[in-house]
Amino acid sequence: MTISAKQTGTAGQSAARRVTRLIAAKPATDGAGVRMKRLQGVPDLQSFDPFLMLDEFKSDDPNAYIGGFPDHPHRGFETVTYLLAGRMRHSDNHGHSGLLGPGGVQWMTAGRGIVHSEMPEQENGLLWGFQLWLNLPAKEKMIEAGYRDISAGEIPSIDLAPGVTGKLIAGHFGAADGPGHAAGTARTAPIYVDLHLAPGAAASLPLPETHAGFVYVYEGEAAIGKAGETEAVGAGRLAALSDGATVAIANQTANETKVLLLAGQRLGEPIVQYGPFVMNSEAEIHAAIDDYRAGRF
Repeated sequence: MTISAKQTGTAGQSAARRVTRLIAAKPATDGAGVRMKRLQGVPDLQSFDPFLMLDEFKSDDPNAYIGGFPDHPHRGFETVTYLLAGRMRHSDNHGHSGLLGPGGVQWMTAGRGIVHSEMPEQENGLLWGFQLWLNLPAKEKMIEAGYRDISAGEIPSIDLAPGVTGKLIAGHFGAADGPGHAAGTARTAPIYVDLHLAPGAAASLPLPETHAGFVYVYEGEAAIGKAGETEAVGAGRLAALSDGATVAIANQTANETKVLLLAGQRLGEPIVQYGPFVMNSEAEIHAAIDDYRAGRF
């Protein structure tokens, strides 16, 4: 479905967000040898609160993904997997199972603990997608684990400006509501949009001033920022945004540009991470390890 969600806004130019720094994707390996690009990790946590990590996996070489992500635990946050191409089977120790296809999303709340796997359900062809880690507030870290599979057809397509369209995975734009808002925590009020910009297209989009935000360019090149203060951001780079009420994104090239726009309410809480566990103190990390080893997930 396509929804017109044009935004005019009343924020002045002084409220426009600018790029504060650029982060280049770094090669990484995870799971059973899956090769990927890692955009955000532990050293940058405080800049992107409540986001913890963003990975992009993209390959048409089965050797780069066929091993998948066998059983592994999580506690204290949410994972959001968005697939552009290919098929991936999810299952966990709570009896959930689902098949993620092109354009679909799996939104998993690890809460007090879950052991799950993510395995490619294909032997060849392109597998391409992203996984985002979204923190949970302290009072929700030990909620019951759960997940929701969101099909491509459930994700609204929105028209934001001439030549600018988006897939609204989470958040609100005009009359459009992303299904991820209902799937995950409302505490961080996440906004997650897959934006496509035709050559020469541009849009100024509103963002809550309470939200930290960033843009990841995964295809083409985007000019980010208000006139006179734009930053050219190429594919494979994450642009951290300053505070403000709007973000201006333009495509000044002859080819289509595709970006992920993400924003979320800051939690402002201590973050202690040990691998797949993200808590607020070292004592809680030790408790997570003990609970996992004792089979209490």
